[in-house]
Amino acid sequence: MGCAPASQPARAGAGLLYHQRAAAFNWLYVPGTCFQLGRLGLSIPNSISLCYLGAGREILQEARRLLFRRLRGEIRDTRVIEAMERVPREAFVPQDAQEYSYEDFPLSIGEGQTISQPFMVALMLEALEVRRSDRILEIGTGSGYQAAILAELAKEVITVERIESLSGPARERLRAQGYGNVAVVMAGDALGWPDGGPYDGIVVAAAAPALPRTLKEQLAVGGRMVIPVGSRTSQELMKVTRTADSYSVRTLGACRFVPLIGPGAWPEERAAPS
Repeated sequence: MGCAPASQPARAGAGLLYHQRAAAFNWLYVPGTCFQLGRLGLSIPNSISLCYLGAGREILQEARRLLFRRLRGEIRDTRVIEAMERVPREAFVPQDAQEYSYEDFPLSIGEGQTISQPFMVALMLEALEVRRSDRILEIGTGSGYQAAILAELAKEVITVERIESLSGPARERLRAQGYGNVAVVMAGDALGWPDGGPYDGIVVAAAAPALPRTLKEQLAVGGRMVIPVGSRTSQELMKVTRTADSYSVRTLGACRFVPLIGPGAWPEERAAPS
């Protein structure tokens, strides 16, 4: 699950506090804007979203417009924003969460996984500095949303998913949207996809306890990797750049993601025997 850097203003759709309390906010639609009822001291059941009652597609488009207006004020790389605008997020969101497709917070996609907050996706892909000629590796396909945006930016995308019930539907969504330059593969014994390396960029949609050596070695010289690193509950987003004889590392800010599972990362948690 993604979050915004700790330095990000505490506004709707950005900041860790908002993510932790997202379910507590309710929305009221007024043409041209949305108001949080919680900010007005009002209360309605969390299962009701007034922002979407009755207006349907028109309201979804208004939420989309507001989202991208905010993102354009925060993300400098216009190529990333334009790529995101070409990808219908609602096509990658579960049916029961369609109305929230353009709200700036992560959404559950099942299996304990999420589709990341749009701001976090934009922040990570901006940091990745994707060029049209690049070959990109994504760790954690999820619903396929970020892979679709990468496909708009790069020459080739390989996206790795360890959960079969997610990889199959993601592959179908990407195919339905016409992304022929994306390959969805099931995770193997090693982190990443070493057989396809080296890569110009690697983006990891899950948090590692430390920078995985296996992934760093899959970078081409000059390649960039963006990855959350830290504990299971809080991390720092880091950018790694491979040079001819070393690596440089830069911290981009605080964030929160689901754990990266696999050799060199976190072990899979198993339920205690009853």
